[in-house]
Amino acid sequence: MTTVTVIIPTFNRAQKVARAISSVLGQTFADFEIIVVNDGSQDNTGHAVAQFGEDLTYISHASNLGVSAARNTGIKESASPLIAFLDSDDYWLPEKLATQVDFFNNHQDAVACQTEESWIRNGRRVNPKKKHMKPSGDIFEPSLKLCLVSPSAVMLKRTLVEEVGLFDEGLPACEDYDLWLRIACRYPIYLINKHLVVKEGGHPDQLSARHRGMDRFRIHALVKLVKSGKLNKSQLEATLKELSLKCPVYGNGCLKRGKKAEGEYYLRLPEIVKKGLAAPMRLKGKHLWANNGRKRSECPIKKKG
Repeated sequence: MTTVTVIIPTFNRAQKVARAISSVLGQTFADFEIIVVNDGSQDNTGHAVAQFGEDLTYISHASNLGVSAARNTGIKESASPLIAFLDSDDYWLPEKLATQVDFFNNHQDAVACQTEESWIRNGRRVNPKKKHMKPSGDIFEPSLKLCLVSPSAVMLKRTLVEEVGLFDEGLPACEDYDLWLRIACRYPIYLINKHLVVKEGGHPDQLSARHRGMDRFRIHALVKLVKSGKLNKSQLEATLKELSLKCPVYGNGCLKRGKKAEGEYYLRLPEIVKKGLAAPMRLKGKHLWANNGRKRSECPIKKKG
């Protein structure tokens, strides 16, 4: 059994996935396995991955199921006590794994940590805005507004994923926001103040570019959180407050686009949630977003070993 499983989901990124894999193989820490999950790509991703031979495990979905399903496939196939993710358009600096493994060795009670990252947008280095600055420790309340954990920068203990469950495959976007909140309401997520990930953005195949109105997915995650019963009093109050901010913004946007029924639903949703009557997955018998009939995957994974 290796110490770390590195999971790389990819979809139509043959030109970049090889770079991501190479950045893992170039790590100073060597006790890891790589699982690449091809999520139904229609380019030559298989050929790009094949050049690495037995240095990794390659799994291919017959069709595009989404990044949550791809990551979940990798998690289910993994056996290591530590799990790290790397998006196929990002890459790591050589000390990334060693730094995080050392952190866990020196902080036995920790279950999740992430590193800092360098941002590249349209080929140029950019600095994150103040609102994107990563906190450390109890990050639950600041994480309600927007996602403050990067999949490519995080490392988790396997026991944590077994406890809180997998990525929600019913969410076409903001699936990481959903998982980090489920973790952060229970445990600290620590920041290692070293820039060990290079994160690229600004290209059209990113989920944020493909889905308009991203807040509707965050709203769904917040409603789930309220209904989970896992929040303490202050966390619940903060979540309801954030819900009361996001829902009017998204609801009024729906009204401006002529989506009257959906807009009115979101405007009412905070009060519905408070009364314990929320049914956020449906609106008059229809899903709030198209998920192609996919099943949600939130149940804990089976323990290995």
